[in-house]
Amino acid sequence: MKGKTIFNIFLMMFLFTTFVLVAPCATMAIEPETPAESEQAQGIAAEVVETEAGIYYTIKKGDTLWGLSRKFADSPYLWPDLWSENSQIANPHRIYPGERIRLYRRTEAAQQYKPVAEKVVEAQAQLLETEPEMEPETEPEPLPPVEEKQEPEQESGVLIYSRVDQVGFIREIPVKPHGKIFKVQGFKKMIATDDVIYIIREGDRFLVPGKRYTIYRTPNKVWDLKTEEYIGTQHHLLGIAEITQVEPDYAIGKVVRAYSNIRIGDLLMPFERRMVEITRRTPPQGLTGEIIMAEQQNLIIGDHVIAFINRGRRDGVEVGHVFNVYFQESGRIKQRNRDKIVLQPVVFGEFIVLLTEETTSTVYVTDARQNISPGTKFRTPVR
Repeated sequence: MKGKTIFNIFLMMFLFTTFVLVAPCATMAIEPETPAESEQAQGIAAEVVETEAGIYYTIKKGDTLWGLSRKFADSPYLWPDLWSENSQIANPHRIYPGERIRLYRRTEAAQQYKPVAEKVVEAQAQLLETEPEMEPETEPEPLPPVEEKQEPEQESGVLIYSRVDQVGFIREIPVKPHGKIFKVQGFKKMIATDDVIYIIREGDRFLVPGKRYTIYRTPNKVWDLKTEEYIGTQHHLLGIAEITQVEPDYAIGKVVRAYSNIRIGDLLMPFERRMVEITRRTPPQGLTGEIIMAEQQNLIIGDHVIAFINRGRRDGVEVGHVFNVYFQESGRIKQRNRDKIVLQPVVFGEFIVLLTEETTSTVYVTDARQNISPGTKFRTPVR
């Protein structure tokens, strides 16, 4: 009887010890996420919007592509991939609050790096207390060719500029619009790719179902800095829309591509595709002129910048013509001489013509060994 009592005592001690050791582990296994972790997950989920086309994020003040890549892809060095996914961003160093960017597209899931939206998908899965569905293992598809951004290819006298459709122009008589955007589906301040827009017809123009139109804006009139004479109206291209339905008083369209922020009130004109391969050619001898301004109105113009010049088809300028940018000064050889002599011109830059109008042209600066400013002179290269 005494032995049985001792056995029961040892059994009770063993069970008690086991309970003390195992219970904390079980408690840790089911410990809920901390308020900070829950708040962080909810914050990530609230910042993005998932659509059929992918996951989108609205840029806030202080955001950079470097920071967004670090936030959503755990590596800031993947920012070029995030940039290539958003062709509407012309300059990766200039993104604006309210602009929507695409973080991930389902049809491009087979990438060799971690998708930038993986953290978002995982955070949403935690909130729903489910695990994200795993895609079946397949061989990765080849990556699509990356669109040229800042430095087009130049080989064998040919410039390949894949973004030529986005280049704006200055025209003396503004384009007569075919329509104007008066509403966007949903409550949005900025209009982006895949958004549905409503368009009112302008004047006696017609909008044709299935046809594509360029979305544009005329931000300002341009005047000569020296003479103050009117040069023309700038046309800033914003994207492409396709008309899907036409009603008696309005039309419905879809934005198939956005180059920049599109807003209510922006205009439509027929879309015309331009040649991306531009053959470099020498313009007529003795042709000179001045640079009017940069397309983005930069005060300083450098390499790989789009600008406008005050010469066009009327002056013999054609697409592909290459000009030298130069400055020329005068001075006295001897201090006692009153008369100044004109010194030899100094070439410090080059550009190629992308688009011509009657009195102006749009150019791409291929070389700038020092800063170029509005009013800088250009000329035909001297043989």
